[in-house]
Amino acid sequence: MRFISRLLYMIGAGGVALLLFPASAQTPVPQTIRPVLGTEPVANDPDDPAIWRNAQNPDASLILGTNKASAADGGALYVFNLEGKIQQVVKDLDRPNNVDVKRGMRLKNGSVVDIAVVTERNRKQLRVFYVQADGVKPAGNIPVFTGEAQEDFSAPMGIALYKRPTDGTVFAMVTRKSGPKTGYVWQYRLEDNGRGGITGTKVRAFGNFSGDGEIEAIAVDDELGYVYYCDEIFGIRKWHADPNHKEARKELAVFAKTGYRGDREGVGIFTRPDGTGYLVTTDQIEGNSVFYVYKREGEPGRPHDHTKPIAVFKGGADDTDGIEVTSASMGVRFPEGLLIAMNSGKKNFLFYDWRDIRKGLK
Repeated sequence: MRFISRLLYMIGAGGVALLLFPASAQTPVPQTIRPVLGTEPVANDPDDPAIWRNAQNPDASLILGTNKASAADGGALYVFNLEGKIQQVVKDLDRPNNVDVKRGMRLKNGSVVDIAVVTERNRKQLRVFYVQADGVKPAGNIPVFTGEAQEDFSAPMGIALYKRPTDGTVFAMVTRKSGPKTGYVWQYRLEDNGRGGITGTKVRAFGNFSGDGEIEAIAVDDELGYVYYCDEIFGIRKWHADPNHKEARKELAVFAKTGYRGDREGVGIFTRPDGTGYLVTTDQIEGNSVFYVYKREGEPGRPHDHTKPIAVFKGGADDTDGIEVTSASMGVRFPEGLLIAMNSGKKNFLFYDWRDIRKGLK
């Protein structure tokens, strides 16, 4: 199904464009958008990026990206600078899929650290790292989906970190290669073990699944308290991120059900302090993936209504799996933030200046 849908799309695929949907227009108006740069290639198969912002020197921020291969074939976590140059390669990761970063986790001794967490599919665990200006350092391994007998049910794929605003607790939300129609996503509370590492404790299983394809891409909106994940053939689902929320068992929305020709394979959140912003998702297309943009805040009086995309753009990213978005200033080159997208053909990650996207959103 995935191949056929991509083939049908590519028959009519054109060049790089931004397609806007004004309320009065029947036909999208194309505009051109291009990446500012691409990173140096990884060895085998890039999959998912994450952004670490250097608060003291945003120009020295880092981009993390996974190389999805077995440990024997070069599976690794790559660290890039904002010029796309490789700064560090952490080897011996056994098929790392996705990575996410969270700032400001408080340890038992009162110190505050930034962490990155990678899903390591073949070893059925999370690999945790401390992130600093000079790169990443190991901070422990956390087994996940313990007790699941089926191989695909226990193989971690997607990862999103959530920092609860009320108390600063950090959680990891983990998706997997396959799973049941309910309780597909497992959520873990992350804590300092007091010995220089991070541990994880399962606090809930949640999330519906259509039964077709898989669920990999996942992202959390800390400030508004929502988690979004891509049921890749069916749509994008929205839930409360706080496991203690009174409606934690309730699905809030399903959107992006139509219009996609490939898999829904990426989701990122561009935030503004007033609660507005954008949800950016990926339609995974060979040669030229498509990016859909929705209102973060929903529609007036309907905060969970994200059904109508306000923009769609193509940017030359091939067969895109993971994306990441930030609205924070990333220094002189990216003062309004950026979008990072996996680019399969060249085995790298592409950088899009948010200013270019903003011009199209107007």
